[in-house]
Amino acid sequence: METPENEVFRDSIGTINEEGKRAWVYPKKPSGKFYDYRKWVSYFLLAFLILSPFIKINGNQFLMFNVLERRFNIFGFPFWPQDFHLFVVSMIIGVMFITLFTVGFGRIFCGWICPQTIFMEMVFRRIEYWIDGDRNKQRKLDRQKWDAEKIRKRLLKWFIFLIISFLIANVFLAYLIGSDKLVKYVTDSPFNHLGTLFPLLIFTAVFYFVFAWFREQVCIIACPYGRLQGVLLDTKSIVVAYDHKRGEAENGRKKFRKNEDRDALGFGDCIDCLQCVHVCPTGIDIRNGTQLECVNCTACIDECDHIMESINKPKGLIRYASEENIEKKVPFKLTARMKGYIAVLIILTGLLTGMLFLRNDVEANILRLPGQLYEHKENNIISNVFTYKLVNKTSNDISDVSLKLLSHKGTLKLVSTDGDFTVPEQGIAEGTLFIEINNSALTGDRNKIKIGVYQGDTLIETTSANFLGPRSFR
Repeated sequence: METPENEVFRDSIGTINEEGKRAWVYPKKPSGKFYDYRKWVSYFLLAFLILSPFIKINGNQFLMFNVLERRFNIFGFPFWPQDFHLFVVSMIIGVMFITLFTVGFGRIFCGWICPQTIFMEMVFRRIEYWIDGDRNKQRKLDRQKWDAEKIRKRLLKWFIFLIISFLIANVFLAYLIGSDKLVKYVTDSPFNHLGTLFPLLIFTAVFYFVFAWFREQVCIIACPYGRLQGVLLDTKSIVVAYDHKRGEAENGRKKFRKNEDRDALGFGDCIDCLQCVHVCPTGIDIRNGTQLECVNCTACIDECDHIMESINKPKGLIRYASEENIEKKVPFKLTARMKGYIAVLIILTGLLTGMLFLRNDVEANILRLPGQLYEHKENNIISNVFTYKLVNKTSNDISDVSLKLLSHKGTLKLVSTDGDFTVPEQGIAEGTLFIEINNSALTGDRNKIKIGVYQGDTLIETTSANFLGPRSFR
């Protein structure tokens, strides 16, 4: 079945031409109220992204995702492999939060918060406007032969892009290995840390490729969020939308003519100036309706409002609105689906908060030594050998630590340690211990024993282990 002419855009994307080759997008430099708002949001998020690895709370890096050493800091709270369940819950909350906002407000995350959009539109694209000029100058420069002017501008732009990509790679490295290590590596000779230098150069090349060439294709082709949008959106979702009722009226669009009564002729307010298309960073026509490529950046809103002002028409031909709002003038309200997402989000947030408050500063694990059975000693004493591992999740040393048997009357002896010991800050203390219990206190061949971890006289953690003894035939 042949696709109607006005629906052809649904069979292709704006960044690929009819021959299947890349159609480079030269968006017009945006300006207006929403663009100014986005700039301030971007400045804040860029500062947050750059400074977060270097801010410390109680000695902990504000944000760190050290996958290799399995250490994570989120808002100054350290998470260890033993806290993986907390990390999973926090990630689920993040996904639910994005899902809720997508259901309610479309792809607003992409246009206002996504690092790809912020770096592309607020950093690299603005450098491009500064060096190459606005849309028409960029198109002219691209067609221009390789003379001195074009070579100078291209080399300058590419060099700045490369430097910024290298800086971004360093910031991301601070998230992965920690800012202290990064500063140490930077001040030291790079040849002493080749294992870090090569990945850094690879990430620099990846960022340069993304922002210098792949660009909007990340949002259109690579990012799965655009596909998720099609599943989550409905007619009640607030998105960047073209008011086709007002723009088309009875007889459709028409070029603007001075002193012409468009209302009497039955033409809509859209004057077909194509400025909303020229300013779009993904090269789409918003008048075709909600599309996968639209990242809700609001550039078309600002541009259309400017045109409407210049022809003395009310602003808002393109605006944040739902399909129901345009068709039936229905105001935004929480739907049953959104209320369900909010309820789940509140429950998960409460669960995470409770789990954080219940989390101990010390994690204790005591396990029987593999391959070892019990030993029968004099006076009917049964001895088992165990290994212990104590994880200190705080940024301070925990000293005067001791282990005591709580559930049974017996003795607990540490190997190679006389009495108390210290668990280093964000470190591990491990070793071997013997537990001896009189056979009369045991109830069979496998007994659950409880062991307490003390700091001085204060109980700070408890754990349990299996204690083996002779099988009872009573």
